[in-house]
Amino acid sequence: PSRQLRRDSGFPVCHQRCGKGIRQIMKNKKILNIVLSALFLSLCLVLPFFTGQIKEIGNMLLPMHIPVMLCGLICGWQYGLIVGAIAPIMRSLLFSMPVMYPSAISMAFELATYGFVIGYMFSKSKWNCMKSLYRSLIVSMVAGRVVWGLVQTILLGLGDNGFTLSMFIGSAFLKAIPGIILQLVLIPAIMLVLGKTHLRHRKKHK
Repeated sequence: PSRQLRRDSGFPVCHQRCGKGIRQIMKNKKILNIVLSALFLSLCLVLPFFTGQIKEIGNMLLPMHIPVMLCGLICGWQYGLIVGAIAPIMRSLLFSMPVMYPSAISMAFELATYGFVIGYMFSKSKWNCMKSLYRSLIVSMVAGRVVWGLVQTILLGLGDNGFTLSMFIGSAFLKAIPGIILQLVLIPAIMLVLGKTHLRHRKKHK
């Protein structure tokens, strides 16, 4: 009788439909994340052209960092990590900039760290507010630079002819100040706009 009651009440049918609806939403979300990740990867390849592919300008404005960070925030840390790891290697193979060794290799680890850390921290934040965003952004910027320095040290070694502390501070922080400021302004602004659309779901304070 209880089975007949549930069948007559339509509960199994409703449950089945809800399950199909959830699977369809998840499938559509995955497709959207793949499409957006491809877009961010394309931006990583194209944006350095606006700096004239001049290494000194690129080191200041960091054009490949922003798409990777946005990918981690919007699509998730998995996608941010993959796009960050692929972008420098792919660009080196296609356009010979950055040079594969040691720049593209170390940048792959650096950008992958950006995409992973910012995406993971922001997704685990209780509230997707500006405070959480800036916390995730700053931690990812520091973590990515530390990873870059470690990889550069492994590739180039230590000593006078290797990778020194002054080279790390100069390249990772001092020369990158314009790019750091640009990221601190532009990324929150973009996320604020996207937060008002359906592209990015936000966890708000009740």
